Amino acid sequence: MSGVFEGYERQYCELSANLSRQCTAASALDGEQKKQKLSEIKAGLDDADVLIRKMDLEARSLQPSIKANLLTKLREYKTDLNNLKNEVKVITSANVNLTARDELLESGRADTLAVSNDQKGRLLMSTERLNQSTDRIKESRRTMLETEELGVSILQDLQQQRQSLLHAHKTIHGVDDNINKSKKILTAMSRRMSRNKWIVGSVTTALVLAIILILYFKLTH
Repeated sequence: MSGVFEGYERQYCELSANLSRQCTAASALDGEQKKQKLSEIKAGLDDADVLIRKMDLEARSLQPSIKANLLTKLREYKTDLNNLKNEVKVITSANVNLTARDELLESGRADTLAVSNDQKGRLLMSTERLNQSTDRIKESRRTMLETEELGVSILQDLQQQRQSLLHAHKTIHGVDDNINKSKKILTAMSRRMSRNKWIVGSVTTALVLAIILILYFKLTH
């Protein structure tokens, strides 16, 4: 609760109690004394009006959850102040007797009771709304936890897939290395075969030439 509101509230309660005592004292007076006392009471009522306005402004500047409770209390204080004003009217009027004053006070108490019943109904409605909000919050929290668990599961699956891809990449890289080695071996073998072909061809040509020369010399001699 606001400390400023509590300060105004304390001042009002003290002023209200003092005005109530002054009204009781004024009802027993007459003449100039009664007029002077009523003048003091009316000045006190003006001060009470100022405090009510200050409490109203302070309550409306606060958060909604706090403001609702303070405005409820403020309505009770306004009812109390109206009762005091009505009581002053009764004392001021010379034609109003004690019975009328008691009826007026009883009416004020009935108004206060009606306000209290109205407050109780609003409190029950507020409690029901609060329970509904709490249920919605619990449901949202449960959904959030389920979503979080699903997200963790997806991340684990992605991690496993990443590991599988890395392993496949390493395997492919190894296959590429083996292919490159095989290519080098085949290239070397191909070069050797080509060289051997040239050697065999050269030897064969040399032998053919030698045979031809030998035959030539034999035939000519």
